[in-house]
Amino acid sequence: MTKVIFLADRRGGLPAVAPGALPPAGQPALDLRARPLRDLRISVTDRCNFRCTYCMPREVFDSSYSFMPHSALLSFEEIARLASVFTRLGVEKLRLTGGEPLLRKHVENLVSQLAALRTPDGRPLDLTLTTNGSLLARKAEALRQAGLSRVTVSLDALDATMFQDMSDSGFTPDDVLRGVDAAAEAGLAPVKVNMVVRRGLNDGQILPMARRFRHSGHVLRFIEYMDVGNTNGWNMAEVVPSSEVLARIGQEFPLEPVVADAMGRVAERWRYLDGGGEIGLISSVTQAFCGGCTRARLSPEGKLYLCLFAHDGHDLRAPLRDGASDDELAAIIAGIWAARGDNYSELRGRNMADPSRKIEMSYIGG
Repeated sequence: MTKVIFLADRRGGLPAVAPGALPPAGQPALDLRARPLRDLRISVTDRCNFRCTYCMPREVFDSSYSFMPHSALLSFEEIARLASVFTRLGVEKLRLTGGEPLLRKHVENLVSQLAALRTPDGRPLDLTLTTNGSLLARKAEALRQAGLSRVTVSLDALDATMFQDMSDSGFTPDDVLRGVDAAAEAGLAPVKVNMVVRRGLNDGQILPMARRFRHSGHVLRFIEYMDVGNTNGWNMAEVVPSSEVLARIGQEFPLEPVVADAMGRVAERWRYLDGGGEIGLISSVTQAFCGGCTRARLSPEGKLYLCLFAHDGHDLRAPLRDGASDDELAAIIAGIWAARGDNYSELRGRNMADPSRKIEMSYIGG
């Protein structure tokens, strides 16, 4: 195995990550719980044009908040190179996130570079993007032409006043819906629409959202309000369990489960008995899916995080810019993943979660 300890010397004695054994050809890297590395979420910016109360509340992310300077961000070429290394370790799916990824100038150029990547056996990657939808109408066609596969759009309410209260922005639900329509017309389908549900705030929108997206060809997904980061004032009393969401919808529109592989699954899938499409339920709070989590996350400045609720990241930018070869980068990443044992949601469910500071969702993506 190639040694990478010399990278520490070039950085002035900083400790190096111990290299790991690369998996056999055609096999993904495995962590301590035998979870394969399959998905890489890439945050391209920490900036957003919304101030959603559960993600970037304005009282914290105000006009004086210091976002990352552009010089600190990984370049598109650096992101593409790291993504290529990750594919050697088993990654088959890339998702661009933020912040709001469409705020990153010329992000379609990054999409084009990532779309050219292939798995070791020659298959194209599943390349997707999560957005608040506000800029999607003007960007959808360019993203599709660049090679994007699909988009996921956040929409927490159809009621205009409620949407304003939750997003704290100058945009409307119609702005987001135009983006959804533009994405579908461009071929970025099926569009997934994510709704974060908070009791006493927008849970009255569950049925209107279900009615709106039935027979639309889009997939509506309901997400339990999560304790991501430290600024959203999370309270368990505001969590609407997915079981309750399912019951509310099922009373009006009968549903049946769609069986899916547990490994890598985030959403439980349910379909309408009348053929009206399907919904998804993401239950990180009440039904932890840590045991099947195959995700790694790359921050805008090149830190690798192993969990949405992680405390610290592993710096990949330093070895990348210090001249590490692809083999050396692969060994570093394999070593990090091999030591992964993260299971925050399971621990939270047993009242054992570490309450210390966590990264913000606006920085690392959902």
